[in-house]
Amino acid sequence: MSGTEWSALVSLDRPDPVGSEAYGPHPSQVVDRYGPRGGPRVTVLHGGYWREAYDRRHLSPFAAALGAAGFSVELVEYRRVGGGGGWAETSEDVDAALDHLGGPPKVLLGHSAGGQLALWAAARRDRAADRVVAVAPVADLSRAYDLGLSDGAVTEFLGGHAEVRRLLPEADPMRLLPRVPVEVLHGTADQDVPIELSRRYANNWGARLHLLPGVGHFAPFHPTKPAYGVLLDIIRRV
Repeated sequence: MSGTEWSALVSLDRPDPVGSEAYGPHPSQVVDRYGPRGGPRVTVLHGGYWREAYDRRHLSPFAAALGAAGFSVELVEYRRVGGGGGWAETSEDVDAALDHLGGPPKVLLGHSAGGQLALWAAARRDRAADRVVAVAPVADLSRAYDLGLSDGAVTEFLGGHAEVRRLLPEADPMRLLPRVPVEVLHGTADQDVPIELSRRYANNWGARLHLLPGVGHFAPFHPTKPAYGVLLDIIRRV
C-alpha cells in the first residue's frame, strides 16, 4: 500500500471501539463496535489484499465517524494470508462473523479485498444484508489474477497457481450472482485496484456503479475528504 491517500488515512488518530467481541477462538476472529447499539447496522469488511500485514485498525477512524453519524458499526476482523487465513478460512470467518452478529445488517460494506468478501457473501448467503456496498472491490478475481495485482495477491489468497482456476468458480464474484442489491463505488484514479474490475462486475450483474473522478483507493474512508461524504450518502440511502 502506498500513496498520499494511504498516508493520510493511517496518520489519523484511531479511536477505541465502544466494545469488542470474539466470534471464534482465533485472535483475528473479533468484531469491534462503534456508535449506538440501536442505530442502523453497518457491517464493515476491511481490505489489504487479504494479507496479515493489513488489519482492521486503519478503518477505525471511518468506523468511529459512521458511529458519530448514528450508525451501529461492526468492524470485522478475519484470518488473513500469513496468519491462518486464505481460501477458504477467510470466507468461513466472514460467514461466522455474520452468523454471530445476528440478522442481516442494513448495509454490508466491503473495501478492496473486503469488497470481494462482501460480494461473495451477497451471493452465498440467503440474505447477507439489505444492501451490499462495495468500495473499490477486487470484484473480478480472474482478471486480478491475470494482471498479477499486488505482486500476485490472488495467487497467495487462493493457495498457488495450481489452485486458482479450480477455486475461481467458488470465490470469484464475477461468477456469483448476488442475492441482494449491490452498489459499487470506485475512484477513477485508483492505482491499487483498477476501475475496470468494478466496471466488469457492474456490467455482468447489473450493479449500480458510482464513480469518483480523480479519487484513489482510500479517500472514501477518510472522514474529512469529500469522497467520504459521497460514501456516507450511499450508506444513508434507503
